[in-house]
Amino acid sequence: MSLFKSASLVSLLTLASRITGLVRELLMAATFGASALTDAFNVAFRIPNLLRRLFAEGAFSQAFVPVLAATREKEGDEATRELVNQIATVLAWALLVTSVLGVVGAPVLVYAMAAGLKQSPDGFDAAVVMTRWMFPYIAFMSFVALAAGVLNTWRRFAVPAATPVLLNVAMIAAAWLGAPWFGSLGIPPIYAIAGGVLLGGVLQLGVQIPALRRIGLMPRIGLRWSAVRAAWAHPGTRRVTTLMLPALLGVSVAQLSLLINTQIASHLTVGSVSWLTYADRLMEFPTALLGVALGVVLLPQLAAAQAADDNERYSALLDWGLRLVVLLAVPCAVALLTFAQPLVAVLYHYGRFGAADVQQTALALMGYGAGLIGLIAIKVLAPGFYARQDIRTPVKIAIGVLVLTQLLNLVLVPYLAHAGLALAIGLGALVNALFLLVGLRRRGAYKPSPGWAVFGLQVLAASALLAVFLTWAASHMAWIDLQATALTRVGLLALCVVGAAALYFGTLVLAGLKLRQFVRQ
Repeated sequence: MSLFKSASLVSLLTLASRITGLVRELLMAATFGASALTDAFNVAFRIPNLLRRLFAEGAFSQAFVPVLAATREKEGDEATRELVNQIATVLAWALLVTSVLGVVGAPVLVYAMAAGLKQSPDGFDAAVVMTRWMFPYIAFMSFVALAAGVLNTWRRFAVPAATPVLLNVAMIAAAWLGAPWFGSLGIPPIYAIAGGVLLGGVLQLGVQIPALRRIGLMPRIGLRWSAVRAAWAHPGTRRVTTLMLPALLGVSVAQLSLLINTQIASHLTVGSVSWLTYADRLMEFPTALLGVALGVVLLPQLAAAQAADDNERYSALLDWGLRLVVLLAVPCAVALLTFAQPLVAVLYHYGRFGAADVQQTALALMGYGAGLIGLIAIKVLAPGFYARQDIRTPVKIAIGVLVLTQLLNLVLVPYLAHAGLALAIGLGALVNALFLLVGLRRRGAYKPSPGWAVFGLQVLAASALLAVFLTWAASHMAWIDLQATALTRVGLLALCVVGAAALYFGTLVLAGLKLRQFVRQ
């Protein structure tokens, strides 16, 4: 299967995940609105998600996948199988200790994440309870990440890409069925969603097991102390843990930025955390469909090319990924900047989610949109360093961007409130991507192929026409006033999306861009 087909498969399955995720968010918004309890849930959910990015798809994957791909390329499948067993043993014991500490220390974690919840004692207490319920989720998701790293290296992309759907399905069931049941028992209905998160983690891990068995790489976890010591002493484990140290710092920097932003938002108007969260969910739609899909497909291929000293292949992979980013991320950014209110209105404007919530969420979404190209480009550029087992450089850049982001917060938040937080993240991402690109160029790892200037002008022309069309569509239709006629509003949105896509790609074709070139890689 070609990389384009693999990326398309991952994108398609990610689309299914995001659609179910949007249904989940729509149901959450309609059922719970933006309140102190929804703020409490969002804070509590961010805590295991923060650690998931440390132990799972963040630092762990960044360190594990390059070592795994290089081991397979140089030493064969048997050595790779041994590496997986040893890594799984160390990971299991580390997660056990982490889960126990997390459940015990939940009040401290919640206070560190969002001290502003103390303004509403019920909200703070609810966040502590839900953190304890959801904390074991990190253990399940870490093993999901290990399994995904193995399956992606073997080019079995379907199962890892499809599993996030199960989390969304579990949370939808919890909101639809569990919340009313909890309410009838006198338990805050929002607690049902926390139970749904834990169930989703169990389901995601469960579907990975048969896929691992089919390729003969089901991990064997050592339970004795001697097995733990042997696993820790394994050269592959040492290499992964060595790479994880700077990766942990890098992910910690990103999560520290999130923590600071959540802390600031918790001190703003009630609902600010939820507005940012809903906007973030929409922003993650194009980020995941394109950025995550490309990152998942490219990282093992880049690592294999690096292990084989195939510099030409390495550069060609990066060039292909960056061209796809420009081709697809630019129109998505234009859409978020010019069409934010219609998107939020159609997707969230139901039940207790009012017109004011639409306006505030749209402002945050526009802030994220300003930096969408950077947010997606990072997903392609950073693996260029990870594949070379160079994690320190992205970390240094991330630290500098963290400082820049907080300086931007000082300037923007007093004027733009929660939207200033989103804009600071977006602008920081643009700077991050630029420095990553410059770093790869200076190292000679990436040499742009000919034709970038013409390609850029083609995309710019098509995007300009797209901006005009979406601005007209956003201003000439009463998106908020159409709340009572939901189907009409959804139909208008569908027509606008189809029209926008036809206009953009039609303009590109008329400008002479051959879209087939992106399929050949």
